[in-house]
Amino acid sequence: MDRVWLKRYPSGVPAEINADHYPSLLDIFEQSIAQYPDKTAFINMGKSISYRELDQQSTAFAAYLQTQLGLKKGDAVAIMMPNLLQYPIALMGILRAGCVVVNVNPLYTPRELEHQLNDSQAKAIVIVENFAHTLSAIESKVKLDHVILTTMGDRLGVLKGTIVNLVVKHIKKLVPAYKLTKFVRFNSALEKGVTLKYNKPAMQGSDIAFLQYTGGTTGVSKGAMLTHRNMVGNLEQVSGCLDNLLEKGAERVITALPLYHIFALTANFFTFFKYGATNLLITNPRDMKGFVKELQKFHFTIFTGVNTLYNGLLNTPGFAELNFSGLKASIGGGMAVQRPVAERWQKVTGTRLMEGYGLTECCPLVTVSPYDLTSFNGSIGLPAPSTDIRLVDEEGNDVAAGEPGEMLVKGPQVMLGYLNRPEETEKVLKDGWLYTGDIARMDEEGFFYIVDRKKDMILVSGFNVYPNEIEEVVAMSDKVLEVAAVGVPNEATGEAVKLFIVKKDASLTEQEVIQHCRQHLTGYKVPKQVEFRTELPKTNVGKILRRELRG
Repeated sequence: MDRVWLKRYPSGVPAEINADHYPSLLDIFEQSIAQYPDKTAFINMGKSISYRELDQQSTAFAAYLQTQLGLKKGDAVAIMMPNLLQYPIALMGILRAGCVVVNVNPLYTPRELEHQLNDSQAKAIVIVENFAHTLSAIESKVKLDHVILTTMGDRLGVLKGTIVNLVVKHIKKLVPAYKLTKFVRFNSALEKGVTLKYNKPAMQGSDIAFLQYTGGTTGVSKGAMLTHRNMVGNLEQVSGCLDNLLEKGAERVITALPLYHIFALTANFFTFFKYGATNLLITNPRDMKGFVKELQKFHFTIFTGVNTLYNGLLNTPGFAELNFSGLKASIGGGMAVQRPVAERWQKVTGTRLMEGYGLTECCPLVTVSPYDLTSFNGSIGLPAPSTDIRLVDEEGNDVAAGEPGEMLVKGPQVMLGYLNRPEETEKVLKDGWLYTGDIARMDEEGFFYIVDRKKDMILVSGFNVYPNEIEEVVAMSDKVLEVAAVGVPNEATGEAVKLFIVKKDASLTEQEVIQHCRQHLTGYKVPKQVEFRTELPKTNVGKILRRELRG
């Protein structure tokens, strides 16, 4: 197999990995628990939990699911919560019981939650009380057998937990009224689980570990079936790329992205659990001032995030004064990293922002920048070990070097398919290749560059215009905080470019923006309209939602 890109990787990166290195994720759990029993695994709101404590509590939860609730291997269990200590306990407990994890965005509407619970046929849900009102609105429409309810302060100790719960419920009013006909408390489940017998299930690589919901390339939210082998393979691919950079038992990781999202799930939870790292869980990263205060207390070595998170931190007072002496890697993904943000991040922190590319259907890693590059080059990097990539035109023919084409991916990380959606699966999985819907190009060194989402492409007088390019140009302006470019109908050109901008400087005008674009873009790419907003719609991870702006 041609691996010319390996010449550009640091020495020691393998061409291939063994996706069967561990029979299942359970074996990775057991290995790390045995190697790092007394090391802190997670910290949240000042409370820490060690690998040994996580082992004991997740085993108790698994025993409760198996024995008290009677759940069987392969049953789906949903988790609906932000980054709290309960998340790793629940996640590991569900997997150790042989069940399938269904990650749910806590910000879902009742309609979205109903779809996901019914589609996944979840037998149980672990949900934080703040969002119980969403579940209560659709309780009669779903076939849940069990509801396990937790509060924000449940694992923070009696005194601190009580205070946090009082503040959250009565002062901040963050727990809307709800009425559930049946539920059990998370802490009660753990207490009961300690007294029950846990039976480790016989797991195989082909068993499904996650139903990770995604819009995919089109349409309704679909459950990507990610097997234990898919996940193990992707973790081995990450290790293949970063093994020489990471020190076992010594990394301290900032986890601000939600663990229920595939990026943080793999890049933060699993990768660094495998390396015996300590994860600082940030429950509400949108509170940037509070986030920076948390960072002041934690000597971090690894940072992961999306472009909007990095940009937000760079514009938060106090961030630039933090101690970055231990920071060895900053990883960006989830959306395009803009050059102005990457360059400013490197200037402030002294570390390069390594951009990677992935998607839910690939667990998610497909490509990542080599860690030894000295500066941001605008690429999404090189393929992970055991990953093949093709770029094809509309007819499915391979495009010439340097030309844009749809990215196709093949490797052990590619999902089994979409749950109960054979037609949707057939649209994206053909002869082992995953059709990503992303347009990319490859340079002569083997670096890949995302041009844009196929469906976000704007067609102006027959010319392809890619929003990422426009947005990066506009982001060069010191007066712009955030920007999104979309296509809008235009009688003369079919479509035209429209910008939505959040100002950093109130003096910024529409004419100033357009003039700036004229200096850096060819005529048909220059926006025809500029609309200023106080904020832009975003996903739970912070990715700007262009589709909502298009109306």
